Amino acid sequence: MKRKQIWIIALIVSVTGTLVSCIDKTPTSKEPLDLQELTKNQQEEHGTLVTAADVQLTTPLNAAWVTEGKAIYDVKCQSCHKLTDEKLVGPGWTGLTKRRAPEWIINMITNVDIMLEKDPEAQRMLEECLVRMPNQSLTKDDARKVLEFQRSNDGEK
Repeated sequence: MKRKQIWIIALIVSVTGTLVSCIDKTPTSKEPLDLQELTKNQQEEHGTLVTAADVQLTTPLNAAWVTEGKAIYDVKCQSCHKLTDEKLVGPGWTGLTKRRAPEWIINMITNVDIMLEKDPEAQRMLEECLVRMPNQSLTKDDARKVLEFQRSNDGEK
């Protein structure tokens, strides 16, 4: 009987020691994610910014691009942007294509650093949202498909 009690006590001490060591290693506060640090090694398209002449909008919408743009949104955008006017991390997308020129949207997607450096509206949004939009490494073609999805989200046919 005594041997069994000693074994149980040893087991309790061992388990308690393991739990205490795990608890001691658990962080006591969450550190905020530094999105700029996490995305610093991602390539960003630089060079010539997209102009109005570079973006040809179609009517009706290109259905394939809308589908592909939705897929890109699901993977790269939805964690920060809602499809409503509600702000999540970044602004909601409802009405975006009514408020912004197509070339501005594409440049914001593909050239975040340049836009935040030079564009007053992008700078205002950064001050409002308090989080820098990370570079998602989207090409201009990908950005155009996202724009087509945004147009669809705004009710264009």
